[in-house]
Amino acid sequence: YFVYQLLRGLKYVHSANVLHRDLKPSNLLLNANCDLKIGDFGLARTTSETDFMTEYVVTRWYRAPELLLNCSEYTAAIDIWSVGCILGEIVTRQPLFPGRDYVHQLRLVTELIGSPDDASLGFLRSENARRYVKQLPRYPKQNFSTRFPNMSPGAVDLLEKMLIFDPSKRIKVDEALCHPYMAPLHDINEEPVCA
Repeated sequence: YFVYQLLRGLKYVHSANVLHRDLKPSNLLLNANCDLKIGDFGLARTTSETDFMTEYVVTRWYRAPELLLNCSEYTAAIDIWSVGCILGEIVTRQPLFPGRDYVHQLRLVTELIGSPDDASLGFLRSENARRYVKQLPRYPKQNFSTRFPNMSPGAVDLLEKMLIFDPSKRIKVDEALCHPYMAPLHDINEEPVCA
């Protein structure tokens, strides 16, 4: 239910061409009725801003690979990655990627989702970043059903679609809301967008 509310709120935020850029559990506010609100828009930016977008956004544990690799041209996919990290944390009751630093963070990510192939690195404009990723130890993708045995198959599938290395292949917020795991809650009439 919390993930649905988070996605519902994110749909509105993204429809206003805004990236939150710092989604994490401490920025999600709950009241006594378990109504979830997204808080702390201090790092939020519009997607139409033409100035250089800083990579120093999102608390490290919830940071998408493109941010770990200093990609300055990022999209709403960074927020979806963070939602995936939050979903995993809700189920496991511990952070998915509690990296001590950037290098450790990237290793934890690739240990779970697998090392990216060349096609998954196309979003990186920096040849140095591409070279860096290629020289990292190679890890196969873990079986999410085995790694998250307490998760329903639907939740596992949604999590896998949120935690994809290549941001262009990551599930979009509208697609996540329409995912079968969200079917019992999904009501497009209750999912407002910015006019």
